[in-house]
This record gives sequence, C-alpha cells and structure tokens, in this order.
Amino acid sequence: MNLAMPPAFPSVKSRHVAVVGAGAAGLVAARELRREGHSVVVFERGNEVGGTWVYTPRVEPDPLGIDPTRPIVHTSLYSSLRTNLPREVMGFTDFPFITLAGENRDPRRFPGHREVLMYLKDFAREFEVKEMVRFETEVVKVWILENGKWKVRSKKTIFFNNENNDHYNADIDNINKSEVELDDEIYDAVVVCNGHHTEPRIAEIPGINLWPGKQMHSHNYRVPESFTDQVVILIGSSSSAVDICRDVAGVAKEVHVASRSVAHETYTKQPGYDNLWIHSMIDAAHEDGTVVFQNGKVVLADVIMHCTGYKYQFPFLDTNGIVTVDDNRLGPLYKHVFPPALAPWLSFIGIPWKIAPFPLFEFQSKWIAGVLSGRITLPSQKEMMEDIKAFYSTLEASGVPKRYTHKMGESQFEYNNWLAAQCGCQGIEKWRKQIYLAASANKHLRPDTYRDEWEDHDLVLEAHEDFVKYTSKSDS
Repeated sequence: MNLAMPPAFPSVKSRHVAVVGAGAAGLVAARELRREGHSVVVFERGNEVGGTWVYTPRVEPDPLGIDPTRPIVHTSLYSSLRTNLPREVMGFTDFPFITLAGENRDPRRFPGHREVLMYLKDFAREFEVKEMVRFETEVVKVWILENGKWKVRSKKTIFFNNENNDHYNADIDNINKSEVELDDEIYDAVVVCNGHHTEPRIAEIPGINLWPGKQMHSHNYRVPESFTDQVVILIGSSSSAVDICRDVAGVAKEVHVASRSVAHETYTKQPGYDNLWIHSMIDAAHEDGTVVFQNGKVVLADVIMHCTGYKYQFPFLDTNGIVTVDDNRLGPLYKHVFPPALAPWLSFIGIPWKIAPFPLFEFQSKWIAGVLSGRITLPSQKEMMEDIKAFYSTLEASGVPKRYTHKMGESQFEYNNWLAAQCGCQGIEKWRKQIYLAASANKHLRPDTYRDEWEDHDLVLEAHEDFVKYTSKSDS
C-alpha cells in the first residue's frame, strides 16, 4: 500500500469527511467543507458546540492531570476568564464578533468566556452547522484502511439523571450516563479539531516528590475561594498565570509567581498588590514544605499551581507511527496542517498557538476544503517533506526550542495570507494585524487594566466600518 499516492483528482470532487470536535475549529471546518461541496459529519463528545469555551465548574479528580485513567474534563476555563484579545480580532472574517443586544450578552471589548460561547453558537445557527454535528458521540479510534479510506470508530453516550443539564454543562465524564453502541464508518478524509487545552504540561522541580503540599495544574482551576489565607506559588508567565495570580491574590495570604522568563535574581512585588511577588524559577522543593527560588528566597507554601501550558494529544488517532508528538512538536506537518505521507486525507486544524485563533482556523479550513475537492493542489510528498525539514532547520538555527515549533505570534499574519493566497481569497485585514499588535503592546504596558483601557480607537472604528458589509447582509 502506497499511502503517499492519493487518487488523482479528475475534476472538483465531493468527499465524505469526518471532523473530530465541534469547537471553534470544527465549526468553521464544517462550514468551509460544506461550502466546497463535501458531505460532512462532525463528532462531538459533549452535548453542545463550543469546545473549550463551554464552561463547567467541574474539575478532574487528579488536580495535576497526570493520571492517564482520570475522567477528562475538556475545558480549562476559569470562572473569571475574559478574553485577552479584543473582540474585533477574534471573530471569523465574514461573521464579526460584534456586541449584540440581549439580557445575557457581554458588551465589553474583552468579554467574559460566556460571550465567546454565545458567539460560536450564533455562528453555528447562522450557518446551519449544528445539523452536521453528532452530539454526545466520542471518537475512540481513527485509522487508515488499505484502500486509502479512513475508518472512524465512535461511541455514543446517552445522558440521564443529569440534574444540572444547563447551558454550562457539556462535560460528560462525572455525570450519570449510559454508553451504548460502538459504530464504525468509512470516510474519505478526517479533519482533526480536538483542541489542545486538556493534557497538562507539568514543570519539573527537584525534590517535588518529597514536598508535602498540594500540587495542581491551572486546567483544574475555576474559582479562588479554596485558596483563602493560603500561601500559593504559581509557575508560569502566560495569560492564565497573569490572570490567576491576580484572581487568587484577592483571597490568599501570599501569592508567589515563578517564571522562566525573568532574570535569576528577580524578586519584585507586583505594583498595586501587597501580597503578590514575582520570582525567578524554582530551584528546589523540600520535605519541610519550603520552596527555594533561584533568587535565593525561601517560601513555606501550601500549594504549587502549574500554569505551564498543555501537550498535544490524539489518543484516538492511529497513523502507524507516521504522525508523532515529540516534545510538543506534532509532525511531520506541512504548514502545520497536512502530514505529507497521508495528505490530503488527514489534516489538523488549530495546532498553532499564540495566535488570534478563529481567523486562522478559518483560513486553514478553506485550504483543506479546496485541497480535498481538487481545486487546490498540494506539492508532492517529497517537496512537502523538504519544506518541513527546512522549517525545522530555521527554527534550530534561530535557537527556538522544539516545543515552540507551533508558536506563531506575529508570523501568524504572513501564514494566514499564505493560506489565503493558496485559496484565492482575500487575506487578513490590515486593521486586524494592527489591533492585535496594539493589544499586545497595551497588555505589557497595563497588565492589570489593558482589557478596559486602550488607545487604538481609530483602528476599532476602521474594523467596524469593515464589519458593515457583513452585518448589513445578516440584517436584510
């Protein structure tokens, strides 16, 4: 069997495509695939659309998230979470994330998580995506057949006796449920959109096995009350660490943030707080409950919370070793999407990070849909592999660690425009890039207030002038 040679496309073709996950990536993938003429089935293990944006107060029984047998809670949202990007930047290109009137809507420019979920539900309704989704259906195995088709095995879960089955309740693990029917189906292609905020990365700390305090990962953080009067150490410098340390400082005795991204001797009190300190990284933890930082400070702590990000994980996917995860590099992937040996029949959406996610998902989806129909041609397997090797070499030469392979930041705009050029569609709007960069700069300038104070009013106006062409359509 030669996996490298997909059937030639005599003309634009309609394919039968399985999409794994009905979060933002899966929703826009389904829309773009159907627009291109494909037949689509979206598998969603929860009971509503939205993926990681579906909040639940539930957490996993293993607070560190390292027990492989633990029941998984899919979301990592905490109750107080607000977006760290302004809404103009977040929306899909032809469905602006504008403020809508309504009792439960959040009009803020950096809204709370519930508003994002409502936006995704609006998107699913507007483009009739829900009719393609099989809810409460978990993909348990995906593998390739000898004829090049893909088999998808799914498990239907029926809910019952769920007293709290409300808007917030899409976590399917700690609920009374009855699992029925394993189902095997054949598809031409599989698009993986299962998210990557579920499998925690944990910092390595010398002596931690003897340290008597409690450890947890931010994946299992929801509200600060349980940290009242405690001494809490957070590890990390990402958005979640910045938010959570401030959340917890409101009730905790002391909060100490350990970060790799500051100098060894760092020890500063956070302005505006009398119980929040920034340190360099932890040197070691000890049996007597103390934690020693690289700056020499010693703290007797109750809790260490790892705000250290996530690992890519695809437990359902069997590619015979073709696609692997090595130090959080998923590969080999051509342009973060297609494994050359299995292209275009297997693809991934949403692997890049440090991005404005929804527009990037949209451009990736358009590209995949066009390639599957034969309207867009991929390079040969050999050429794609050479491109990947050259990309890896560039990262290595620049000193970028392997685990940052999919980190984009400002390069996302060039990437989105490359995808748009492949698809023959308009690229990213100039104002979107400018607002993203302005928001990033403002966040550094005003870490405590950037969500409510900004100076790019002219760019916001420009964005809204652009939105009119889409909002007037939906009004008519």
